[in-house]
Amino acid sequence: MMIEISSGGVVVFGNAVLLLKKYNGDWVLPKGRLEKGEDIKSAALREVLEETGVKAVVINYIGSVQYDYKNFKEDEIVCKTVHWYLMKSNSMDCTPLRKEGFIDAMYVHIEKAKDLVRYVDERKVIIKGIELMKKLG
Repeated sequence: MMIEISSGGVVVFGNAVLLLKKYNGDWVLPKGRLEKGEDIKSAALREVLEETGVKAVVINYIGSVQYDYKNFKEDEIVCKTVHWYLMKSNSMDCTPLRKEGFIDAMYVHIEKAKDLVRYVDERKVIIKGIELMKKLG
């Protein structure tokens, strides 16, 4: 079994969350694998910047999600952990990284974002992020 660690962000601007639309139509949060020697917080900020062009600031750690998936290229099961951070941006300007398969990037109202994201784990992370944001004021 292969172990994979990724990191990403729930980036907010006002009452909107930054989402990416993949070529297959799925809406997702920005995230990606850690690079050698990189910590999870730096990776999350880098991935948000690379995938969306947004320079965000970390507000707080939300938590991690773990799941397994099959890597068909290597024909093995991958145990993936994704660490999530609540982040804030000071602009709604964003650009999808097309070479990664993203065709759109936009800020979506919090309530709509929860319904729009493809994966249940990401929906739960958005909800947790919003609750954390309210608690922090």
